[in-house]
Amino acid sequence: MTASAAAAAVLPSRAAGDTIQAGFIGAGGRGYYCMERLYRGSPGLVTVTAVCDTYAGNLNRGKDRVQTMGGNSPKTYVDYRELLADPSIDVVFIMTPEHLHFPMTMAAIKAKKHIYVEKPLAHTIEEGAQIVKAAQQSDRIIQVGTQNRSNPFYQKAKEMVEQGMIGDVHYVRAFWYRNFPSPTTPAPWRYVIPADTDESNTDWARFLGPAAKRPFDKQRYFQWRNYWDYSGGISTDLLVHQTDIANYVLNKTVPVSCMASGGIYAFGPPDDREAPDTLSAIYEYADKFHLNYSCFFGNDQYGYGEQFMGYEGTIEVLNRSEIHFYPQKFGGKPPASVAARKEVHMTDRTMDNVSVERHIRNFLDAIQGKAKVIAPPTVGQMAAIPGHLATLSYRNNRKIYWNEQTGRYRFS
Repeated sequence: MTASAAAAAVLPSRAAGDTIQAGFIGAGGRGYYCMERLYRGSPGLVTVTAVCDTYAGNLNRGKDRVQTMGGNSPKTYVDYRELLADPSIDVVFIMTPEHLHFPMTMAAIKAKKHIYVEKPLAHTIEEGAQIVKAAQQSDRIIQVGTQNRSNPFYQKAKEMVEQGMIGDVHYVRAFWYRNFPSPTTPAPWRYVIPADTDESNTDWARFLGPAAKRPFDKQRYFQWRNYWDYSGGISTDLLVHQTDIANYVLNKTVPVSCMASGGIYAFGPPDDREAPDTLSAIYEYADKFHLNYSCFFGNDQYGYGEQFMGYEGTIEVLNRSEIHFYPQKFGGKPPASVAARKEVHMTDRTMDNVSVERHIRNFLDAIQGKAKVIAPPTVGQMAAIPGHLATLSYRNNRKIYWNEQTGRYRFS
């Protein structure tokens, strides 16, 4: 039975008024934020009965958030496997570093939990393929956290493309520029490390999981996005959102090639960081489509966005909170059909929060048989593959080619 076919049969043992019982695996920055969005966007629908984290400070903050926003006191775990062993838990939210997504998701599928897993789906293309296969053999509902698909502005962009507002589209420019003025993040992914951190309150071995064993390292634990053992860097943190939304808006799948370059350029001489703070990637798709991606962590003047460039107009979505449509001018002599199209400009600074709330609600509605998830594992894998290709291209300094039929890549 597929997940979508089984949706209506979910939670048969619960009375109509009962809430869904949830566990959070990971209560750090993202987990703490998404827990709030869960409570704000789906009040009364879920009871968070368990929280798991390998750092005591995060675990305590997560417990406090549940007590404050949910009104109950959850069980706490350091080992996620103990949480998964609780038969009363219906769903789990996996909010951990990338290298742990695969073992945790596979274990959660085996434990017959419904799963919301943050992007990227997995740390490698091969791991993602295994998750997709396991999900297809399961009747559990799984949502991947590419929440832009639940953003009304991107949904509007997709609708406008389908209506022919910008004509044929063969080119997208996507970008994400950041700077780090915050005292809590003074340099790329250099989050401030809690002063009390030591081996007594931080389970280093469980954090490492399948990664290479090494001595306890506070920077690697709290600033894990800078290291290849735990992250694909820009490619799998940021880029995947933008290749995914190009797929969504334009009805694409995966590219056939990628060439990426960049380096550690920002904030003085290189330290022990491995992932770049500057990255450009060029993607080619089989149907005469080209995506140009750029990211730089030393200047945020232009922020974040995608520009969908068609023969007859342009749709621009900026910072997840603005959408603009501009018809082409054709040198002041546009065809009548194009001349009749009016510019569109909409702004809502709350839209990013709204998108996460809607994405979580879509997941919960699917569990109750009221909807289908907008980002199932097959979609999550298609979102992740371009990110993994960019990381592989960058690290090998070579152009990389993807074969969708075989599910394999090769270098030029």
